[in-house]
Amino acid sequence: MNVPSRRERIAAQLADLKMPGALEALDSVLSGVDGGGTTASEAIERLLAAQIALRNSRRLEAAMRSSRLPTIKTLAEFDFSFQPSIKREQIDSLHELGFVERRENIVFLGPPGVGKTHLAISLAIAAAERGRRVYYGTLVDLIDSLEEAKAAGRLNHRLKTLTHPALLVVDEIGYLPVSQSGAVLFFQLVNRRYERASTVLTSNKGFEEWGQILGDEVMAAALLDRILHRCHIVNIRGNSYRLRHHAELSKAIHPTAARAVSAQESGLGRRGA
Repeated sequence: MNVPSRRERIAAQLADLKMPGALEALDSVLSGVDGGGTTASEAIERLLAAQIALRNSRRLEAAMRSSRLPTIKTLAEFDFSFQPSIKREQIDSLHELGFVERRENIVFLGPPGVGKTHLAISLAIAAAERGRRVYYGTLVDLIDSLEEAKAAGRLNHRLKTLTHPALLVVDEIGYLPVSQSGAVLFFQLVNRRYERASTVLTSNKGFEEWGQILGDEVMAAALLDRILHRCHIVNIRGNSYRLRHHAELSKAIHPTAARAVSAQESGLGRRGA
């Protein structure tokens, strides 16, 4: 009778434990052990890391399907050197997701293109990778969905659906006008989630302008009272990533023109001197 090899026994155990990520990495890990470059503890760590990576990948795929996240943006991709007004320690701490456990909110404020949406989505990605349910929508899209639900007699069901996610991202507050009826529906959503779940909001307008955005100063004050009660505010002051990208792209496409402009500016500077 053939006795199963150690590799076969480990593979069978990983399959029985339903650890396909570790199973896929097994041969590579054992090769490192056989070659003397990997210790037993390192081998275990690599197998577990492979399984966790696969689990997080699957969670993220599921989240992308159900949460309506428009894209994947991670914290590792964010260029802090371009936005020195942001405290790196604060952002790192927020990505540990303690605020989700405490049911606190986050508001990202700043002009267009400074990275508000990037950071908001990266928080949703981090939460999804840890198995938390997340949902994304622009303010206008969320209000549209609530108005459609109300017209169909399903408003209460829609509010329950949007209250359930552990993390809701409300993007682009202030970019487009909102009807008064839509603002009332948004207030109902915020009120439902108040102290029950975390909401991350982004806006290019200061809080003093939210009354104008929502068309009702009193309701805006009540809304902000609930949002800011237990809230982390990140005020970003800096240049637009998109404008930087456009400038770099323009230089790459028209290097001759860029050099000519630079030379012309240099000549004007000498004449002015």
